[in-house]
Amino acid sequence: MGMTELDRKLQAGALLGRRIEGDRLVLADAVLAQALDGSRPLTAGERAALQGSPLTLRRLRHLADSRRAQAQPVGWRGSRGLLRVADSGNALDLLRTDDGMWRLHFVDAAGSLAVVVQLDPEAAGAAEVMEARPAIEVRDGRGALVLEGQLDADGECEGPWPFEALPAAHFQQHGARFEVIPRATPIT
Repeated sequence: MGMTELDRKLQAGALLGRRIEGDRLVLADAVLAQALDGSRPLTAGERAALQGSPLTLRRLRHLADSRRAQAQPVGWRGSRGLLRVADSGNALDLLRTDDGMWRLHFVDAAGSLAVVVQLDPEAAGAAEVMEARPAIEVRDGRGALVLEGQLDADGECEGPWPFEALPAAHFQQHGARFEVIPRATPIT
């Protein structure tokens, strides 16, 4: 059974709240920033060092929060996300963008797989996006179209899953990345 959102939040709180005598920053901000933007994944040793240092974990959280705050320009231009799960054998049912604005749900719709993109109404800038109700596109790391359409009154758009491979395998094969963008406008 997979972890629930509450389980993830509790685990994150427990990890971030730990105190270790003599703890210090074990990874440079540049390394953490590259891990956050996906330009360089952490090595096994770096991951172990990060997990063993609550101070470094808190610094990573601070950098991620700062990036999210800075990523909210006037007028939404797009959001990116990464597949951040290990293959547990369970079906992928949810992805989130790094800025917390969008969620991708993968659901069984009458025996076939569907993808639903949903605007988080609590995210910074969501009210502005909801007011504009733009036509959007969801693209994988290769740039292939996953979904396109107009946001409805609930801030959602849905369609059939367009690929043969299941979502986890598909995203893993295509850079483990995705983006939600206004239709025909790339993220700059």
